Amino acid sequence: MKFRWRKSSYSGGEGNCVEVADHGNRVLVRDTKNKAGAILRFCPDAWRRFADQVKRSLASDPTDSP
Repeated sequence: MKFRWRKSSYSGGEGNCVEVADHGNRVLVRDTKNKAGAILRFCPDAWRRFADQVKRSLASDPTDSP
């Protein structure tokens, strides 16, 4: 089955990237560098909570300041 993968907007430029795809009532996540590797599956609510936590932690990261 083919999925419509897109690069996460929070992936960095250092090659630490993930791609996400919608699949019915699941959000799929994979490593951009290993497209044939494992795919993680999340329910939308769990993915939203995880993504929100990542966004909050990046916003409060003191190393992100100039």
